[in-house]
Amino acid sequence: MSDPAVTVYHNPACGTSRKTLELLRERGVEPTVVEYLKAGWTRPQLEDLLSRMKASAHDILRVRGTRAEELGLTDPAASEATLLDAMVADPALVNRPIVVTPKGAALCRPQETVLTLL
Repeated sequence: MSDPAVTVYHNPACGTSRKTLELLRERGVEPTVVEYLKAGWTRPQLEDLLSRMKASAHDILRVRGTRAEELGLTDPAASEATLLDAMVADPALVNRPIVVTPKGAALCRPQETVLTLL
């Protein structure tokens, strides 16, 4: 049975994302899994996650394997609005996995970070 209070924004091709899910399931938590590469992001959704994480878009920007550098997104001067627009246009620019629980939200890299949310 899934726990609607726990959501994992997941990329099944990512080892860290898979290991995070495994850690949750080992502890008896069956989260709602959102494959964000398929579902995409909305700007309000990203803004809400960042607020819960007390983070900026720079904090969750995925560089490796993306066009982040080519798009100028790694520049510290790149605005929050620019990053959010790019993340909505290309969901792969968001690092993963992001986990949301009643205790908060976090980018769970390394995967053991998820334990702080349980």
